[in-house]
Amino acid sequence: MKISFPGGLRVVAHYKGLVIETDQPVYAGGEGRAPAPFDLFLASIGACAAYYVLAFCQQRNIPLDNIYVTQKTTRNPAAKRIEKIIIEVHLPPDFPKKYEAAVLKAIDQCSVKKHIIDNPEFELKAVSD
Repeated sequence: MKISFPGGLRVVAHYKGLVIETDQPVYAGGEGRAPAPFDLFLASIGACAAYYVLAFCQQRNIPLDNIYVTQKTTRNPAAKRIEKIIIEVHLPPDFPKKYEAAVLKAIDQCSVKKHIIDNPEFELKAVSD
């Protein structure tokens, strides 16, 4: 991954042939033209959880038409950090009851969540090119 600075408070990551743009919100001095890096972090958790719902339902031929995932957070104002992430899978009335606990167990397999819980070590280096 290579990260560059195209101007203003924008930061762009080039990864596996994709371009992932970020910007800071207007209130923080950016132009708000792209999600802030922390927004992408939160979105990656919700998207990962939703992927596991998708895979679970596809494996069982359960239609996804009326299924969706929401994610909410609660913050600790003193620490200025998120203290809880709540992920809810919204199921239609005809969703098989026998799979409700299993779909939650599938969400629990989210690799992004696992990396937060069993966090990697960070190594920082300054390199001269």
